[in-house]
Amino acid sequence: MNEQLLHWDDLRVVQAIAEAGSLSGAGRRLGASHATVFRRLNAIERRLGVALFERSRRGYAPTAAGEDLATVAGRVEAEVLGAERRVVGRDLSLSGTIRVTTTDTLLMGLLSPIFADFQHAHSEIVLEVAVSNQLFNLSQRDADVAVRPSSSPPEHLVGRRVGSIAQAVYGRVDSDSEAWIGPDRHLGYAALDAWMAENGANARCRYRVDTMFGMLAAARDGLGRAVLPCYLADAEPALNRIGEPIPELATDLWLLTHPDLRRVARIRAFMAFVSEAL
Repeated sequence: MNEQLLHWDDLRVVQAIAEAGSLSGAGRRLGASHATVFRRLNAIERRLGVALFERSRRGYAPTAAGEDLATVAGRVEAEVLGAERRVVGRDLSLSGTIRVTTTDTLLMGLLSPIFADFQHAHSEIVLEVAVSNQLFNLSQRDADVAVRPSSSPPEHLVGRRVGSIAQAVYGRVDSDSEAWIGPDRHLGYAALDAWMAENGANARCRYRVDTMFGMLAAARDGLGRAVLPCYLADAEPALNRIGEPIPELATDLWLLTHPDLRRVARIRAFMAFVSEAL
């Protein structure tokens, strides 16, 4: 039998270098050192007898052979992840792990007590909660379920709209300040930026912060008025709602998963439980 020149794990190395453009970047993706990636690439090229990358000051650019292998690696990865989701999708037991991703404000203001109730009702299921303002890649199993505010959820995911998040202007109860608190540019809240600009709030904005919790704390501490989610700010005794919720800032709340996971018993039970509670 001829010796196998290319191994499955070799494809991951080539793909990581091609996507990162450097050995150090590939090492971070693979959880390996720069030297280890360098040795593995040299070994692969030596076995195949072909250069897979062109080295330059700008980094590692794949040759035609390297491009071919990186493309194959992408197809293999998609097939493996798809098979994993399909196999997991046949799990009919109410046990195992569910990885949920959501935002910090939703976890604190809405979801934590719901998750606690679910855990008490299903003690054999382990919940892992990943708090992030970025939508995790459910196709790559970064998370199994996402609870997210969105006006247009990704089309490749399935789930349900479980409500609408109302937002309104809030100020400290004992203050009549007309100063404003706004989102920092790193918060990436374009709709609120536009609303503040249209309603003259930017001209009186003297404090900006890059989290909703930071904006709530600033309003609570008397730094001015802020637009905040009602589910979060209504529970703060130091704050008073000023006027009605703002229609153009209302955002749909979605409960999402990957199509291959929707028949998993624990995922189905979790989504039904959270949907009903919300």
